[in-house]
Amino acid sequence: MTTIGLVRHGVTDWNREGRAQGQRDIPLNEEGLQQARLIGNRLAQENWDYIYTSDLIRARRTAELIASAIGIPLTGTDPRLREKSHGRLDGTIEQERIELWGSQWRELDHGEESIGEVRERSLSFLKEIIRKHPRDKVLIVSHGAWIRATIGGLVKDREITPLHNTSICVLQHTEEHWNCLLYNCTRHLAPST
Repeated sequence: MTTIGLVRHGVTDWNREGRAQGQRDIPLNEEGLQQARLIGNRLAQENWDYIYTSDLIRARRTAELIASAIGIPLTGTDPRLREKSHGRLDGTIEQERIELWGSQWRELDHGEESIGEVRERSLSFLKEIIRKHPRDKVLIVSHGAWIRATIGGLVKDREITPLHNTSICVLQHTEEHWNCLLYNCTRHLAPST
């Protein structure tokens, strides 16, 4: 049985602006760095064996801070863990899209990667992880659309809602079946009382 922890990267300035990041290499802002430290502190209280990450800087830096807190080396980076490409929409906010392509911009072809394409690369990666780590607990630091596409393809009885930055979702694989044990959890961000 493999347990997979899917962590969304910390927040960036582009997240705050509502700007599509896609596969642009945007760094964490100060808040995002703090979020990464907080999830690292939380995960240090648990037992995780390996940590993989997207090669984009916002995910990689989040993973580095988690790995440091847990006390394990970063296992590896993989471009299959990258965010969905939004094609020519990457780098834009909605107002810019309206100015460039009109209010019906969503109906145009912008060269976006499909959810099916994202899912294809995510499932390819997960099959490899299950083969390499059949009884381990593996963290994967990635991106919101990637995580939602992945869980949507694996767990049929789960509503797939938007994810908060540094949220964790936990999946468990037994034989050919996936269970979602935790979804979009950010208790590490809650103010302590």
